[in-house]
Amino acid sequence: MKRYFKIFFSRFFLVTLTIILLFALAVGLVFGLFYVLELALTHLFPTAQNLISLAADIIYWLILVVTVLHIVNRDMMPETKIPWILVVVVFNVFGVAIYAIFSHNRPARKQRKSYEELYERSRQHEQNSLQGESLSREMGRWADVSEALYSVNGVAAAYDGTHTEYFPTGEVFFERFLEDLKEARQFIFLEYFVIESGVMWDTTLEILREKVRAGVEVRVMYDDIGSMGKNKIRAGYYKKLRQMGILCEKFNPFVPIVTNMHNNRDHRKIAVIDGKIGYTGGINFADEYINVKQLYGHWKDTAVRLEGPAVRSFTLMFLRLYNLRKETSEDFSPYLPEVARFEGEGCVQPYGDGPRPLYGRHLGEDVYINILNGAKKYVWIMSPYLIIDYRMQAALLSAAARGVDVRIITPHIPDKKTAFALTRSNYMALIQGGVKIYEYTPGFIHAKSFLADDEIAVVGTINLDYRSFLHHFEDAVLMYRTRAVEQLFWDYEKTFSECALQTEEDAKKNVVWRGVCEFIKVFAPLF
Repeated sequence: MKRYFKIFFSRFFLVTLTIILLFALAVGLVFGLFYVLELALTHLFPTAQNLISLAADIIYWLILVVTVLHIVNRDMMPETKIPWILVVVVFNVFGVAIYAIFSHNRPARKQRKSYEELYERSRQHEQNSLQGESLSREMGRWADVSEALYSVNGVAAAYDGTHTEYFPTGEVFFERFLEDLKEARQFIFLEYFVIESGVMWDTTLEILREKVRAGVEVRVMYDDIGSMGKNKIRAGYYKKLRQMGILCEKFNPFVPIVTNMHNNRDHRKIAVIDGKIGYTGGINFADEYINVKQLYGHWKDTAVRLEGPAVRSFTLMFLRLYNLRKETSEDFSPYLPEVARFEGEGCVQPYGDGPRPLYGRHLGEDVYINILNGAKKYVWIMSPYLIIDYRMQAALLSAAARGVDVRIITPHIPDKKTAFALTRSNYMALIQGGVKIYEYTPGFIHAKSFLADDEIAVVGTINLDYRSFLHHFEDAVLMYRTRAVEQLFWDYEKTFSECALQTEEDAKKNVVWRGVCEFIKVFAPLF
């Protein structure tokens, strides 16, 4: 009972309820106006009552037909069109209102203009990146993957001379991360989806406070919804950090406004220290990520550490979104120092992704598909969720059909039961197509990574699901023949030994959920 009491009086529940009530009120007012207008016309022209009713019916059907045609011809993912058409067909004009309000996540014109300006300024700060012949010479047949990424996201530059280190668990990452924080001399940038009070964040915060007292500039940006809920921070937590001298911003605050923009969360996990060292991966600031507490068995998550020129990309990535949130346009130069280069370290290409109106394409999914299409021997994947569209499924099956060893590691113990059921509902088609599915039996796997042919890898925040591909701001790093690529290989080998290979018989065990999952999968792209 106490648990439900907390849920009903939580900020998330109350704000969501307010949004629903405001939406219902707005739609009710529109329908009420139409109803009053029809009554008034009938009263004024009683002899034309049948004509007025006929005209109302024609307008009603025209609205439905025009809306469906708009959906069919709209430039959007095909899987997104089907649920919207169903919404319109089932709920009629009410469905049209839902579509009109919630299907568009296009940022305000002012925000788009600000982002474009920040984007162009970022490009001016590129230095010594690999392009053209130099990139082809360094990356060989994989240069096309890098070029495709850079051609769309012009600030996703590829660099050599960057040292990489891979961390197979949150515990190992956290130990090294704290050492680097203590060595900070100029600035620390942290951008994370989740901040939760506990051992992990409290230990980090104490170091941040010491650094502020020592004159180090510390900035923190966290996602409002990601950090909302049980054991997480309060609505005004950013004010508390500001009182400590930390420059803190709360990304996309969750407010009672009827809009689809609440879907655009900052799912990134970026740390930058002095512009020389950068981190990314799946690890947030909450105690389950370092297994201080175990909610779903052993929590396996991963991260990668960069040191060298490629860190510049993470610095710019942070500054762009931070300035977009603050509606400022500061000089980036003081945070982009000249850094030492490391020889024989391969190629490194950090990149960001986000809602299509700002980024132009679904970059996270594009990179994954390009790796699958280019692989010759194997592609190994870790993802907590497997809720994929037709493009991704076709790429996985196509690679397997060519004889590529495609393996996907998913959790055995779920953190979200519905997402887990949807994940398992995709097993059968993939297994029958030659893809091998492994469940991580010790617990929950939150890592997001791709590894192909002992040469190329991605580690970052991008899940194999619609939220990461369509709605969230995400980040990752593409690596070619770096030390971290080799370390990732050995982590996969170890992790496979802790997993259970799924068979068609295992997939059939979920038959009870299948009908429900098929229904939910239709609407999954919307949420």
